[in-house]
Amino acid sequence: MSGHGMPDPDPLDPLDPLDPLERERAHLAASRTALRAMRHDVESLDIRNVTANWVNAEALQHQIDARIEALADLADTPLFFGRLDHADSPRPPGAPEQDDPSAVRYYIGRRHVHDADGDPMVIDWRAPVSQPFYRASKKDPQGIGLRRRFGYTGGELTAYEDERLSDPDEAEKASALLRLEIERPRVGPMRDIVATIQPEQDEIVRTGVDGTVCVQGAPGTGKTAVGLHRVAYLLYAHRERLARTGTLVIGPNRSFLRYIEQVLPALGELAVRQATVEDLVTEATGVEVRGTDDPEAARIKGDARMAEVLRRAVRSGVTMPAESCVVVRGSRRWRVPAYELEEIVRELLERGIRYGAAREALPQRVAHAVLTRMERSGEAPDDRVQNAVARDAAVKALVKAVWPEVDPARLVLRLLSDDGFLAECSEGILTEEEHKAILWTKPPRGVRSAKWSAADAVLIDEAADLVRRTPSLGHVVLDEAQDLSPMQYRAVGRRCATGSATVLGDLAQGTTPWATASWAEALSHLGKPDAAVEELTRGFRVPREVIAYASRLLPHIAPGLSEATSIRDAAGSLRVRAVEVEELDGAVVDACREALEREGSIGLIAADARVPALASALDAAGVPRLSPGTETDAGARLTLVPATLAKGLEYDHVVLDEPAAVVDGEPDERTGLRRLYVCLTRAVSGLTAVHAAPLPDPLRDGGDA
Repeated sequence: MSGHGMPDPDPLDPLDPLDPLERERAHLAASRTALRAMRHDVESLDIRNVTANWVNAEALQHQIDARIEALADLADTPLFFGRLDHADSPRPPGAPEQDDPSAVRYYIGRRHVHDADGDPMVIDWRAPVSQPFYRASKKDPQGIGLRRRFGYTGGELTAYEDERLSDPDEAEKASALLRLEIERPRVGPMRDIVATIQPEQDEIVRTGVDGTVCVQGAPGTGKTAVGLHRVAYLLYAHRERLARTGTLVIGPNRSFLRYIEQVLPALGELAVRQATVEDLVTEATGVEVRGTDDPEAARIKGDARMAEVLRRAVRSGVTMPAESCVVVRGSRRWRVPAYELEEIVRELLERGIRYGAAREALPQRVAHAVLTRMERSGEAPDDRVQNAVARDAAVKALVKAVWPEVDPARLVLRLLSDDGFLAECSEGILTEEEHKAILWTKPPRGVRSAKWSAADAVLIDEAADLVRRTPSLGHVVLDEAQDLSPMQYRAVGRRCATGSATVLGDLAQGTTPWATASWAEALSHLGKPDAAVEELTRGFRVPREVIAYASRLLPHIAPGLSEATSIRDAAGSLRVRAVEVEELDGAVVDACREALEREGSIGLIAADARVPALASALDAAGVPRLSPGTETDAGARLTLVPATLAKGLEYDHVVLDEPAAVVDGEPDERTGLRRLYVCLTRAVSGLTAVHAAPLPDPLRDGGDA
């Protein structure tokens, strides 16, 4: 091993024969200079005479602006974090392996950088040549003689560490720099993990674009980061294809999206949209979510059976023709009898094509029947005649009567308001109790005045897809997927029907009444039943003591899951403090002050009902606080987090207020324990739980008083 302050002698180094660290700093400085030159070259492009019109010029300028932004040199972000020297490179006799200037050497970083001659100075971490940095080992060196990791303070290179993978006499050791990088304080939003990706994570990241992958990841295993890095990798490997079809990251709420929003831009990827399921369906349907459902109504509306109820509702307006259709062309009248029209309508229904497409096909099918009669009489009509017949007033009147237009929002409004219509469409699907649970007791006057819930918006989205196909993207990342209802899975699945997906979640963290029971079931609703399911159980974020404490809940919330492990030992990382009821708020504030004496971000997590009281206590004590998703700074490092928004977030130190209140805030004990499991596993360095009420049974007799 070599580290800052303990460099190996390097007699071949022209800069400083005693300090190879200086050579690496020189390479960093030269790489930054090269990156600035690359950006300057793009900024200097003159496109005034290379485009045919202003539209092309605008499009090209947009591409140039995006390229300039992607080439930004972030001062506090290391340009490279590793180096690979190939073992089979030629080396002068006696030259030390780790510092051989003639070695085939690659510096691995966040983006590609080349010099004025086009020679690479930094290789993009996504390039095939970079893969051994993540996967090479003593047992399988993959042609690598030396792997060097770099340590940084801010943007300054301060240390390095070597692994001689081809040296049989060097023992395999855990990387100290890797551990320091993993444990580096989390101030601000989520950051990329390109410097710390593990072999099992890298295999998922580099899965091909045509394959859908589901990642079951225990807390601290990096599943969210893996999903984001997979998007970055796919955009590198299949940029042209995904530029056409688009990419999307779906998160559970806007606080979570604000937390992760800087990861992809830091990797140079600026064109990936991030949204919630609610964002997608309200944008597609045009309805505004202003209402809420009780848990039972939300569960039923999210049930996959509602898809069939909606299919029946959409088709309910189709009626069989009662009369013939007569088309007048000049002096002649062409008659298509009712029985033949009925055959056409039934065939379109049986084909199962979307309602809108079938409605558009109906006049053409009727026109074809008319043209067949024309040809039998000796006429020779062409396509123009068929189109004219399809637009004939008699044909239009037939289509309007037989296959009326459907407005998805109005249809769902009627379904939830009209007792008889709901009964007709849900017969044999919903029970009478379920029927009553979703029927509005006071129907709104219209679509605009309706207080649509999030589940209603998903129903409208489903109805809209039954009428017109939802456009599909090339790749979708779905995070915290375990909390989606079957109907929400269907909504996401429509948006990657012809593309692929990365599904991320943890069954133990399901905190909705309709939480996913199994990934096989979820993937079926998503329309990806053949997706590969990978499990990550080795944690890098949560200390071993904390994850072991939280794992006491697993037999009660997800008995089939493997218990998570952690590579990180942090003695004293868990504290459980019992106090009197009247002392609770003050004890929590004291715990927050103690946490603020340490470096990094602080999260005070509490049951939603307890948040106002704790906010007042912090304000009275003069402790600055932030809301979830707000970036921390030197003046405010403590975030007050409602338990319902904690999922997916992480803090260096967590103070957990009244665990029993977190459990009691949910509709049932199992969901409450799952919510508690989420809250217990948000800490990177330390967790302090403060309670006045008795701890939930699985957590009794743990921690220090």
